[in-house]
Order: sequence, then C-alpha cells, then structure tokens
Amino acid sequence: MFAADARTLSRIEPVLRRIVIVDPNLASARLLVDIMKGLGAREVVTENDEARALDTIREIEPGLIFTERTGPKLDGESLTRKVRRSNLASRRAPIIMCTSEATATSIKGARDSGVHEFLRKPFTSADLFRRVENVALKPRDWIEAVGYVGPDRRRFNSGEYAGPQKRKVDKPASGAAATLAVKDQSLRILAAALAQFDNDPIQAVRAARQQAETLKALAIKTADAKLAIAAGGLEACLASGPATKATLVQPISALLALAEPETLARAG
Repeated sequence: MFAADARTLSRIEPVLRRIVIVDPNLASARLLVDIMKGLGAREVVTENDEARALDTIREIEPGLIFTERTGPKLDGESLTRKVRRSNLASRRAPIIMCTSEATATSIKGARDSGVHEFLRKPFTSADLFRRVENVALKPRDWIEAVGYVGPDRRRFNSGEYAGPQKRKVDKPASGAAATLAVKDQSLRILAAALAQFDNDPIQAVRAARQQAETLKALAIKTADAKLAIAAGGLEACLASGPATKATLVQPISALLALAEPETLARAG
C-alpha cells in the first residue's frame, strides 16, 4: 500500500488546502476525494459540469484543480482555457487532467489548453501522488501569450508524452543561453501579441504587460541599459491608460528592434 513521506506531505500542504474536482462520474470523483483527503486535503469540492465548476473555482479559490476530459456538460480543455484566460484568483492554479482517453490527440489537447499534468485512468495512489508532488514542488515557468496561456509546455508531464524539451535537462545548458532563451521567447510573444491584438485585445494587453515585466527584470539582471529603457517604455505605456493596438505599436517596436532576425521570423 502506498504511503507518502511525512516531510513531503508537509511541503505540499499549501496546494492541498482547497481542491476542486470536476468529474461527471460520481464513483471516480469520490475515489479522488478519498485519496486527496488521505493526503491531507482540507476542503475538497466536486462538480460535474463546466459552468458550475467555474463558479466554484471563483468562490473557493482552489490551490489545485482536477478535471476529467469530457462529460455531458464538460469539456476539460475548454474549462482549462477559460480558467487560464480569466481574472480568477486561481487562474494559475495547477490543473491535473485525469481521464481514460489517453490518446495522442487528447494528451496534446490537454497540454495546449494549459493543463499541468495528465494522468490516465485507472491510476494508482502513487501515480497520483507523483503528479501532485510535481505541481506543488516543481513549479514551471508561466507563459502569458495570446495563442497560449499556461505553464511552460516544454516540461509537460505525461507517461505517454515523448516530445522534445520535456525535462529540465532539455533546457539551455548555460546561464547565458537560458537568458537568451527568455529574451527570445518574450520578444516573440510581444510580436505575436501585436499581430493578434484585434482577435483578443484583453489577452494581448495581458501578454504585453507580463513580457514588459519579464524583460525589465532580465535587463536589470544582465545590466542591459537598452533593454531596460525599452521595457520601461512599454510599462509606462501600459500604465498610462487603456492600451490599444495603436498605442502599443511604438513601445513594442522599440523592443523588437533589439531582437535577432531569427527571433521575429519564428514569431511568424
């Protein structure tokens, strides 16, 4: 029988304080409740449809969310995207998708919707605990773009997934390479945010704000004066009032002028 280490349970306790389980299968939901209670969860609420789940997430602000992939009134991928693109306090909360539909399509769909972990049913308590431990103790970089909002997909965890850059060892080998990778990704997101502004202006502004913060911090870390000035210009623009595509063109263009040609090419 599986027994979690007491020290590890203590470390993951903050994530387990409030949990929402979204699963139309009552027996499956109850099993998950029992396991999570056994791990020390204080408050566990179950819902069986997407609309009620969103209301509950808004109300109790969970530290962890479980969702089935499909149900009569549930689309787990849709639920995840709505949480990620919302203003909910728990929009960045770890989401674990538990489902028997472990096809290549379902795994990719879960990853691209913003799910942290994918767990195939039936699963053991040990399998579940490893997923919870991962989301609680191994935080992943947050990506705030327009086309995608959620944890860094390069470290998506699934027993079925064998894509590139899944593990930490696939990250840049040196600190300098990691810094360049962060800058490259932020600039690509800014280019895409400007290009896709009309499709989703709210998320485009949110993405621009996040990248301005990221690039400013990077500039301070690397003593890059040009980057600091350009990032500060974007921050000032966003703070001056409601942002529009027209007002964002100049400060974003100033940042993109610092990008390598291949960066903008990859941004499309």
